[in-house]
Amino acid sequence: MFAKEKTIMEEDRVRFICKRTVVSTKSVEPGQLYRLSVFDHVMEPNHIRLVYYYRSSKTREPGEITKKLRESLAYTLNCYPIITGRLVKDIDGTDDLNKRWKVKSNDAGVRMVEARATGTVEDWLRSVNREEELKLVHWEDIYHLPYYWSTFYVQVTEFESGGLAIGLSCSHLLADSVCAMMFIRAWADLTLARNMMAPPLFHSLPPRRFTNHRLISNNQLLSHYIKSCALMATPSSNVAEDRMVTITLLFPNPMVLAGDNEPGVSAFEILSGLFWVCVSRAKGARNGFMDMSLCLDVRKLLRLDQSYFGNCMVYHKVHYSKPVKIKDRLLLSHAVGEINNITKRLDYDTVMDLVEWLSSNNNTISNGSDLVCTNLENMANSRPMMFEKDLILSHVSCYVEGPVAGGGQVIVLPSPSCEGPTSRVVMVSLPQREMVKVVEDELLLSFSPILLMDYTKQTNL
Repeated sequence: MFAKEKTIMEEDRVRFICKRTVVSTKSVEPGQLYRLSVFDHVMEPNHIRLVYYYRSSKTREPGEITKKLRESLAYTLNCYPIITGRLVKDIDGTDDLNKRWKVKSNDAGVRMVEARATGTVEDWLRSVNREEELKLVHWEDIYHLPYYWSTFYVQVTEFESGGLAIGLSCSHLLADSVCAMMFIRAWADLTLARNMMAPPLFHSLPPRRFTNHRLISNNQLLSHYIKSCALMATPSSNVAEDRMVTITLLFPNPMVLAGDNEPGVSAFEILSGLFWVCVSRAKGARNGFMDMSLCLDVRKLLRLDQSYFGNCMVYHKVHYSKPVKIKDRLLLSHAVGEINNITKRLDYDTVMDLVEWLSSNNNTISNGSDLVCTNLENMANSRPMMFEKDLILSHVSCYVEGPVAGGGQVIVLPSPSCEGPTSRVVMVSLPQREMVKVVEDELLLSFSPILLMDYTKQTNL
């Protein structure tokens, strides 16, 4: 199977110290309202969790680095009034579309949890699983008094024998994974260099086109949202009955191992195709594919900067024609080709059709039992994300929880720079019975992935 070390998980390795409120250092304009976009509203019931791991070569006093990060966070929040505000809703309007959430600027701040963990960050990464990892990123669901509820949470966990974990969680109503990662980068830049290299941009999505513009015929992106926004946000039967587990794999060079593909095929498309085949077989579809949706960042298509703050990722169903019985490599090539066709055809007008339809829709999206493959490989940056010169980023984990997660998730992330430009880290979340079959799939094993996080508490050679 995969290459890994034999380790035994310790129980209750994380000790929580306190929870504080961190506010910006500059006062904000009270009462200002920030209106959310149609891409924001459709993501309301979901949330995001990120964990950044840093190894350290320097010995510090307990709480020293946490104090510095708390202080720099307050300065970072000066540029993010939408994060420090609180949700309000106009309940007096007669139109349901006017009763949507807005953010009221009141500088209520973000919640920050401080914690300690035993051992080193390296020890932790060799033995962590999903349940343990989520202890490093605090989250609270919205409650009956939303005006007092923080939409963003930060957790700083110091490892007693060296290293640091920074957790960020947020409501998907305000931000997507790209936004959340850009916030961490902005915070790191300000902490290390006292200068925010890529401050957030707050503005609307592109305006509506001319009224006589006709919708694109057979717009598959729009069709998927029309169907998905009509679904009840309930988990699939497999997910409801079985425990969801997560593994993290490093693929040193998926481009080479995939063999012959059309020019322009990305590592994301290869890895999405790989798991589309493997998970489909785990679910019993031997010669066909299960339903799958791609989660794609469309900032560039809409001519927006990567620093645009707000949701700007869309879910696109992959339509396929069932192939006949063919060998693994040909099946993979077929899957990659279907995915590549989707990404090539996605353009400005296709997305704007969706934006304009969503402006008159009041429902949220659910991906049902689809496998959802999310592309975050473009979050790689030649400039290291460093809070201190001795704190070296060693790993990033990302979770999206809620109805958009579907019946399973594959999240493709950039790998540490030392692994090479084409290497990728992939987080896979599935019901446990399916995961057991996926990790033993011969096609997956032919890519020689390295197991970074297992789904069992005790791992064996």
